[in-house]
Amino acid sequence: MAQEIVMPKLGNTVESVIIVEWHKDIGDSIAVGEAICEVETDKAAVEVEAEVGGILLARLFEANDDVPVLAPFAIVGEAGEDISGMVTSGAPAVDASSVSAESAPAAPAAAAATLEPAATTRQAAPASGSFSVTGGGPVGISPRARNLASSSGLQGLPAAGTGPGSRIIERDVRAALEGRAPLTPAAQSLGESAPAQGGGIGGRVLAEDMGAAPAGGAAGAAGAAPVAAGAPVDFPGPVESLPVKGIRKLVAQRMHASLAETAQLTLNTSAPAGSLLSLRARYKTSPEEFGLSKVSINDMIMFSVARLLPRYPEMNATYHGTEIKQFRHVHMGFAVDTPRGLMVPVVRFADQLSLSQLSVETRRLAAACREGKINPDELAGGTFTITNLGSFGIESFTPVLNTPEVAILGVNTIVNSPIETPEGIGIEKRMGLSLTINHQAVDGAPSARFLKDLGALLGNLEWAVAL
Repeated sequence: MAQEIVMPKLGNTVESVIIVEWHKDIGDSIAVGEAICEVETDKAAVEVEAEVGGILLARLFEANDDVPVLAPFAIVGEAGEDISGMVTSGAPAVDASSVSAESAPAAPAAAAATLEPAATTRQAAPASGSFSVTGGGPVGISPRARNLASSSGLQGLPAAGTGPGSRIIERDVRAALEGRAPLTPAAQSLGESAPAQGGGIGGRVLAEDMGAAPAGGAAGAAGAAPVAAGAPVDFPGPVESLPVKGIRKLVAQRMHASLAETAQLTLNTSAPAGSLLSLRARYKTSPEEFGLSKVSINDMIMFSVARLLPRYPEMNATYHGTEIKQFRHVHMGFAVDTPRGLMVPVVRFADQLSLSQLSVETRRLAAACREGKINPDELAGGTFTITNLGSFGIESFTPVLNTPEVAILGVNTIVNSPIETPEGIGIEKRMGLSLTINHQAVDGAPSARFLKDLGALLGNLEWAVAL
C-alpha cells in the first residue's frame, strides 16, 4: 500500500530544508534506510533516508524547492498503484498514466506515477510573469525555471517539460530561449547536433532521435572519441563544470561571511611534542578495557584545550556585534574532512569529559559527518574550534574563524627543531600552533598568554589532568 515519506525534523531549530539533489528517480526501487535525497539546512547538507521501502511513485518537490519539516515530500508504494487521492494540500496532483517511457521502470508502464500540475504558488507562474504556456493549458514549472523565464522575458513555454510529470524545469526554458527542443540527459551525452523536434514529451529530443544505437552499441557510447596523441586541442582543452551546492555552498558562504564581518588576527608559535608522542605510544599498547588504545594526538590536544579554556573565558566566547557571550563550559568544535566537504561537529561539555570519553565522542561525531548522518544540532553551539592539518605535513596556516566564535586553533605538523641546551644546540620535536582571533572581541595579549600556557600544557600533559 502506498505511503507518504515525510521530511524528518533535522534539528530543533530547523523549520524547513531545501532539496539539493534527488538520489532516486520516479520508478526506482527504494529500500528502508536508503538515501532518497540530499537536503540543505542553514547548518549542513545531510542525506534523508527512506522510512519505508517500495517503488518511488511520486516526488512532491524537486531540487531547489523549500520543504517544511514533517511535510510529505515523496510517495512510495507498489508498481501501478493509484495514488491520485493521496495528494496533500499545496502539493501537485499525481497521475500514474502520464509517465514517459524513459522514466518508467522495467515493470508495467503505469508503475511510476508522476506529478501533474495544480493551482499552487510553487508551480504556477506569477501573475506578473511575462510568459505563457504554449497550448493554453496549465503546466507545472519549477521555481528556477519560472525565475529564468520571467527574467529573460520569454513569451511562451512548451506545453510540457522534461521534468517529472512533464513539469517544466530550467533546461526546458533554456532550450526555449535558444529556439530548440530540449534534450534529455541521454541525448545530451551524444552531442550537440540535434533535430528541431524530438519524439519525447513536449517535443523533447530523446537518445533515439540522435541516432543512438541500443545500450552497449558503438553509437550509444557517451562522450567524444579520444584525442589522438599529438593532435592539436582547442584552447582551453577539456573543462568540467561543478555546481556549487550542498556543503560546498555552505562552506563558501560561511568563509566569506567570516572574513568580511570580523577582524581576524593569527598568532603563531610552537610547542614541545615529546609528551604527546610518548603518551600516544603508551596508550596504543594499553589494555583495551581502559578505552585509551584509540586515543589520537588530536584527542589529547582537544582535551588539553578544553581543560585550559575555563581559565581564559575571553577565548571561550562568541561575538554578536553589540554583545560578547562568555561561556562557563567548553563546547569544542573540530574540523572534519568529509567526501562532501568540511564539517565542524561540536563536542558538548568537553571540559567535563575524560580523555577516553572525549575520544569516543569525537570518533562518533566524525563518523556521522563522513556518513552523512550527522544531526544539524550537533553542528551548532560551539564556543571554540580546533582544526588540524598536521597529518598533511602543513607547518603553518591561517585558520578562518568559525563565527560567531572569537577564536580557532590551527594544529600543524610535528617537525625536528633546533633548541639550545646546557650542552649546546640540540634537536627537539615541536608542533606548530596557529591561533586566529577576532580582534573585535579579544585582544592580542590574552590570546598570546593563552597560547603560551597551552604550549606549556602540551609539553607536560600530566598537568592537564590536574586542571
